[in-house]
Amino acid sequence: MIVDLSDTTTNGVAKTLVKIRDEGGVVTLGRVLTLVISTAMGEEEEAIEAANDASREHPMRVIVIAKADDEDPALASVGHRLDAQIRVGADAGASEVIILRAYGDVADDEEGLVTALLLPDAPVVAWWPRKAPIKVSDSPLGRIATRRITDASTQPDPAAAIRHNSVTYAPGDTDFAWTRLTLWRAQLAAALDQAPYEPVTQVHVTGAEDSPSTYLLAAWLRMALDAPVNKDITTRANGSSGIHGVRLTRASGDIELERDVPGIATLKQPGQPTHDLALPRRNLRDCLAEELRRLDPDELYGQVITKGIALLGH
Repeated sequence: MIVDLSDTTTNGVAKTLVKIRDEGGVVTLGRVLTLVISTAMGEEEEAIEAANDASREHPMRVIVIAKADDEDPALASVGHRLDAQIRVGADAGASEVIILRAYGDVADDEEGLVTALLLPDAPVVAWWPRKAPIKVSDSPLGRIATRRITDASTQPDPAAAIRHNSVTYAPGDTDFAWTRLTLWRAQLAAALDQAPYEPVTQVHVTGAEDSPSTYLLAAWLRMALDAPVNKDITTRANGSSGIHGVRLTRASGDIELERDVPGIATLKQPGQPTHDLALPRRNLRDCLAEELRRLDPDELYGQVITKGIALLGH
């Protein structure tokens, strides 16, 4: 079911939600959190699709603030107003989706837009799929959120975005550039958890220019192994993005995990046969679902972003 509300208020949206629940039997008691998504108008559907998929694991209320571009001349006649759309049932996965399309000055009060729509006594997670505030923890949505999610890979300069995150970090912040590392970290940890248990003396990480995850992987390895790290930004002939590979040097030989083909990585270890492993670039749904599994601060990410990045020295 989809209900459109033109030139409305948040109180009007809240009353409509109650009416839908009373008339259609849609319940919210099973919702475990409120996810607030802040994005530009016209860019909201990809995030909503990811949230709907993730809601099957984490039933939630999704509130989307889609802000109009003030510089778009086509919107000049719209003025200052709020349009809304409510999606429930098959159109919202296991969630309720409330889309608030804000024009003019209405878009400036993000906290005021969502306050009346938050689930009572439930954690709030804020997500900026693209442009994020300068310091997310001090932003109107960041102040009411338990977790705050950004995505450095969507920024004009992903490497600069990671460096920015390193100086603005507050407990509760996270970034999908870190979430995309989960499979890489698991494979590398598994490779090192085998004999011979020798120290790593050198680390070499390669990745694409558009891959902030490459910087975070290098920072994590620098901290975890206490070994020098070389980081190369390369362009592959096949145009592949993301992390390309890792080489860990030990006395008995190198461990190499290389992703030459999208989605498939090759693991080479001294004295063992070569293995092909599934190592796909994680999609938004998988990243979001993983981040919603924990609502406390990710302490390891906090250490990597604040200390590991600094240890890289560049």
